[in-house]
Amino acid sequence: MLGTREGARSGPQNGARLIVASNHQRNDRQRGADRRSGATGPGPAHAAGSGHRRRLEEARAEWLWGWHAVTAALTNTARPAAKRLLATAERARALQARFGGGLSVEVAETTAIGQILPPGAVHQGVGLRIPPLAPVDLDDLGADPRGMLIMLDQVTDPQNIGAIFRSAAAFGARGVILQDRHAPLLTGALAKAAAGAIDQVPHAREVNLSRTLDRLEALGWRAVALDGEARDALADVLDTTPTVLVLGAEGEGVRRLVREHCDALASIPMPGNFESLNVAAAAAVALYEASRRR
Repeated sequence: MLGTREGARSGPQNGARLIVASNHQRNDRQRGADRRSGATGPGPAHAAGSGHRRRLEEARAEWLWGWHAVTAALTNTARPAAKRLLATAERARALQARFGGGLSVEVAETTAIGQILPPGAVHQGVGLRIPPLAPVDLDDLGADPRGMLIMLDQVTDPQNIGAIFRSAAAFGARGVILQDRHAPLLTGALAKAAAGAIDQVPHAREVNLSRTLDRLEALGWRAVALDGEARDALADVLDTTPTVLVLGAEGEGVRRLVREHCDALASIPMPGNFESLNVAAAAAVALYEASRRR
C-alpha cells in the first residue's frame, strides 16, 4: 500500500514517494489500530456506538470511484483537498504518469479496494475519498443568460442524475439545478454514472424551485418544462432564448406549482407509440434539441 498524507492536496506534491508495505505489515498495523480503538473484530461492523456508524457513513459519502470520475476530480482545481487515493498497481502507474510522480497513492489489490468502498461499487481499480463538490450560488450560475440550464424537480435516482450530468456536459449546458432536500450528493454511483461530468458542469441546490424560476426569469432566462401530455412539441417551443429545461421525476413529472412558473410546456414526440422515456433519456433528447438551436 502506498503511503498517503492525510489532507494531501489532490494535485501533485513535490517530494512524495511510493512506500509499499507488505500484507503482513498492513495486518499488524490494523490489529494495532483495533486494539487502540477497542474494536473486538477486524472490520468496522464490530465497532460500537452510533458515533462510529455516523463517521463511517460520512466517510462512505465522500468516496468517488471509477477511472473517469476520479481523474476528473483530481484535475478539478476547485475541489477541496483529497483525503485518500486508492489504486491497483497498474492504475497507480497510470495516475502517476498522468499527474506526476508527486501524487500520493495507496496501492491495493482490487478486492481490498472493494472492501473499503460501499458494497457493489464498480471501481475500475481506483477509489478517491474527497469532500463532495460545493454547489454554486444561483445568482452566479444564472448571471450570464445564454445557452441552457437543466432543472431537476424531485429527481432522486443517482444513476439518472449522473447520466443527466453527462448529457449536460456533452451538449454544453451551463449548469444543473437540483432540489436541495431531495437530490443525493454528487458522489459514489452518481459520480460514476456521470463519468467526470460533475467536475465539468457546475450545479446549484435550491429549496423552492418555483421561486428559483422567478429569480432566473428576472435574470433573463425562459423556462420550458417537459410534459408528456403537452400539446406542443419541444422542437416547436424552443428558440434561441436562454432556456431552463425543467424535468420531473418519473411517474409524477414536473409538479404543478413548478409547471405554473414555466413559460411553456413541451412534449417529445414518439412516433414509435412507446409510452415514455426515462428522465435521463428525455434530458439527453431535450439537450440535443436545444443545442441545435445554437
